[in-house]
Amino acid sequence: MTTPGRDVLLLDGAMGGELIRRGLASRGGLWSAQALVDAPEGVVALHRDYIAAGARVITTNTYSTVPSYLAKQGMGERVDELTELAARLAREAVTDAPGVLVVGSLPPLSESYRPDLSPDENEAAPVYRQLAQAMAPYVDGFLCETMASAEEARIAATQAREVAAGLDSSHGKRSLWVSWTLDDEPGRGLRSGEGVDVALEAVEPLEPDALLFNCARPESIVPALIKLRSLTTLPIGAYPNRMESIPEGWTLDNDVAIRYREDLGASVLVESTRRFVECGASLVGGCCGVGPEDIAAIAADLEAAESRTAAH
Repeated sequence: MTTPGRDVLLLDGAMGGELIRRGLASRGGLWSAQALVDAPEGVVALHRDYIAAGARVITTNTYSTVPSYLAKQGMGERVDELTELAARLAREAVTDAPGVLVVGSLPPLSESYRPDLSPDENEAAPVYRQLAQAMAPYVDGFLCETMASAEEARIAATQAREVAAGLDSSHGKRSLWVSWTLDDEPGRGLRSGEGVDVALEAVEPLEPDALLFNCARPESIVPALIKLRSLTTLPIGAYPNRMESIPEGWTLDNDVAIRYREDLGASVLVESTRRFVECGASLVGGCCGVGPEDIAAIAADLEAAESRTAAH
């Protein structure tokens, strides 16, 4: 898998929220995995929409193919099947898109933004290994994303690295990217309260190929990127969400709703992305609430920036 260098690599945007918007999934229950069961062609279409918008990296629709989500619907035995399907659909989507990378999403195993609910290593490690092995034939690398604590990221990344190390890939070396989610208050570090330095220290021995922040407010991402850039020479990046602050005690299935911010239109996302790049980011994109039209706006701005640079 190509490791990002000086040029900015554009990632895709939301899967779950966009599938819901298209009527292919619903909040709660299987969430984004519902589309794998009912409308797999819709998953491929969304991947291709992101590619058409300018994304050079697409992420597998595996955020809710984890046992905790599937078991709630009596489908716990289908983890391997649906995880593999999601990875295969992503690979299908890039068939006619040379150079576009597929990364396999390794998400939180319980609830996003809730480090207090993360399973311990004895429970989590075999699940992450299972997910990585199911995706391995189809992906160029693994993305441990929305990691809310240093330990959660370390456990996921350890399994991804071990699975990747044991494979011969026709796509070349599978890379490992680690992405943490941040406290809504800028400067407070991860959702766990741990600092960026602690998060980095936990995964450095695994030699990740890139480090990112995702599913966080742009305002929180900027100081975190500045801190991370001061601590490492590895490629760094960010893909923010468009959500208001996460309410205390939120879970995907409870009645506490999260609303999208009205002040974070496409033009503001573009400005935020510019700021991320100024802070050293070479991977950018979007998370919850960010759709293909937003990725297209970011792509156009990045292309214009490259043209201005080339002109000089």
